[in-house]
Amino acid sequence: MHSLRALHQQLRTGAVRARDLAEGALAAMTHDAYRAVDPDRVRAAAEAADAALSVGADPGPLAGIPVSVKDLYGVPGYPTSAGTGVDLPERFTVPGPLIRRALDQLAVVTGKTHTVEFAFGGIGTNAHTGTPQNPWDRERVPGGSSAGAGVSLAEGSARLAFGTDTAGSVRIPAAWTGTVGLKTTAGRWSTQGIVPLSRTLDTAGILTCTVDDAIFAFQDLDPRSPRIEDRSLPGIRMGVGRDDLFWTRLSPGVAEAVEAAIADLQLGGALEIPFTLSMVEGAQELFGVGGPVAAELYHFLSRQLPDRFEALHPNVRSRIGDAGNLPTHEYLYRLDRIRELGAEANGALAEVDVLITPTVANTPPTVASLEDPDRYREQNLLCLRNTAMVSYLGLCALSLPVGTDRAGMPVGMQLVARAHREPELLAVARAFERCLGQAPERLGTP
Repeated sequence: MHSLRALHQQLRTGAVRARDLAEGALAAMTHDAYRAVDPDRVRAAAEAADAALSVGADPGPLAGIPVSVKDLYGVPGYPTSAGTGVDLPERFTVPGPLIRRALDQLAVVTGKTHTVEFAFGGIGTNAHTGTPQNPWDRERVPGGSSAGAGVSLAEGSARLAFGTDTAGSVRIPAAWTGTVGLKTTAGRWSTQGIVPLSRTLDTAGILTCTVDDAIFAFQDLDPRSPRIEDRSLPGIRMGVGRDDLFWTRLSPGVAEAVEAAIADLQLGGALEIPFTLSMVEGAQELFGVGGPVAAELYHFLSRQLPDRFEALHPNVRSRIGDAGNLPTHEYLYRLDRIRELGAEANGALAEVDVLITPTVANTPPTVASLEDPDRYREQNLLCLRNTAMVSYLGLCALSLPVGTDRAGMPVGMQLVARAHREPELLAVARAFERCLGQAPERLGTP
């Protein structure tokens, strides 16, 4: 499979046409990744990109590239349902700056991908609009809430996927589909034009097939960022704390896959530094009581979509609970605590280049096993645990595919860096990928 850099060049030399990429994307849609697809619109967008490039115009790096968009983002011509199964009002189809930038470059939107209802869940199931099939095992969940995003990449119907990440919603599907997922620092990219879950923790993010593809897209979507230079592996400081929360209750094979990757990186010259992020305990306490998320979702729904409460799936409604009655002083305390813990975590992480953890503790459960509400609740909390801690500490992170567990499902390694250090994080991740190999080399193929 060609990289985004290679496709960028081939589209400009005429070696590849956007129309051919679009037809390939449409043909690859075999795992129910999409909530909405308009083949005529896809082909028209590709023809527009081909026409511009054929006369020497260059709208931007993403011209002609097939991209999927999570069904929280506004995209002109496509409905936005936010995983509810019912189209939201027209105002939610207006694109924000991130999607507008991609569209202005004549990126080819292949469709709107499935999301968990209002993005409130990490498993990836949706009784309203359907659950995408994980390409590695069609009986298992794909991870969420950007449920269709990782699937669109793994099946080949997109080369760049736009997702969102509040507590793991980019990193979890990336880990469970063998792709790369970048969670940006809150506030780095605008969330305008995206249906909100939590105004405090929501972030826009991307999923790609490789780290180099993530760098290519990131530098285009974040033009103020400095150029990401190559970094050599020797001397990179990897913080690893095997006795902390991140390494507990792991499914068989998860720890082994991450440990094997760490060992290979050490052979390449990276340095393992014993490291414990003590603030994780405070973040876990906040996560356990819902942090600000349930209250902020309740506020959004009550103000913007009050008629949607009764239609919420029980898995979503039960976790909102009585958030509307959360005392103001408790809500403000949680916000203050997030800021305090984040400041402490950013200071502590100065000792290492990245903190390394398993991205997700558990193997993707089967869809059928989640019909039991208690089983769903247990698995959902567990899959969110490692990623949510990073979100609550205000950090940026990336999930890198490094192996498979005993069930034969992909395992992601989470690389965590200080807030707004995405360029450094991506440089380290590329050095790791060059040592470990890309997903097909490390995992095989689905």
